[in-house]
Parts: sequence; structure tokens; C-alpha cells
Amino acid sequence: MSTVAVQRASSPTALTDSLYDYMNELYDKIEKRAFSLFEHNGRVHGHDVENWLEAESEFLSPVPVELAETDTEFTVRAEVPGFTEKELEIVVEPGRVFITGKTENRSEEKKKKRIYSEICENEIFRSFSLPAEIDPERVNAVLKNGFLEISLRKAKLVKKVTVVAKAA
Repeated sequence: MSTVAVQRASSPTALTDSLYDYMNELYDKIEKRAFSLFEHNGRVHGHDVENWLEAESEFLSPVPVELAETDTEFTVRAEVPGFTEKELEIVVEPGRVFITGKTENRSEEKKKKRIYSEICENEIFRSFSLPAEIDPERVNAVLKNGFLEISLRKAKLVKKVTVVAKAA
């Protein structure tokens, strides 16, 4: 069991610069690959979504998640097999969670010349909105046996004050 660092966004709508840059890079890679597929398929229109999804699947691995709720917190459980706590990044905002990760093909053998390999880097990106706001300062993330569990404490509700009319 190992703890994963959680990065908190500075404001409800602001993403950290590194996450924003990462998303733009990823979008550009997928866009270029989707266009390449479009050209490879004879520039036939009407398959834009298929090309995009195929390109996306070449760059990103799916991240199945489960969101559970109690009166005081949300718990996110995500399948991230093959990732270490150093390869994962979690960014939280009051209403959103972002999970990113990247593993790279590390070759231990320096003496052998690689002829062919299907082992490559694995990259994940998952974001989702939460049904209620959370307190970004009260988030914990733990990685155990390929499962990432994120505990997100709900923000305290604002107390409503009723207005009572007084006779003059």
C-alpha cells in the first residue's frame, strides 16, 4: 500500500499548468493520429468519430472507475494496473477529479539489441465531475494491488438562514 500525491487546483475553475499542458499535448497527438487514419483510409468523410476513437485508444488505456458516496465523503476506486505511485498524478478541484499516469518502457538489458517489442509505454487520463463539491484540502489517495482509492471529503454545506418578517 502506498500513498499517491494529490495536487489541489488553486481555484474552482483553474487547472494546474502542468495538467493543462499535458491535456493539450495529448489532444494534439490524438488529433494528428486521427488525421493520419483519415488519410490512410482514402480521405473518406463520415468516419471522423471512428478515426478519433481509434487514435485515442492507441494513446490511452481505459481506466474503469467506481464512485461511491456516504453522507460525508465520496470514494473513487480506479483500476490502474502496472502503475506506481510515482507514475500517477491526481488533481482535484471542488467539483472535478483528474487522474493521469504514464509508464515508460524501461529496458534493463543494455547489452542486447532490441529487434522487436510490443511492450510500450502506457498512458491514462480520466476526468469526471462529482455530484457535489468536495474540500480539495481533505483528499487522500492510496494505491494498492493495482487499485487507486481516492477519498474525497465533501465540502461543508452552507447554512441557510431564514428571514423572518417583524411587525413594525
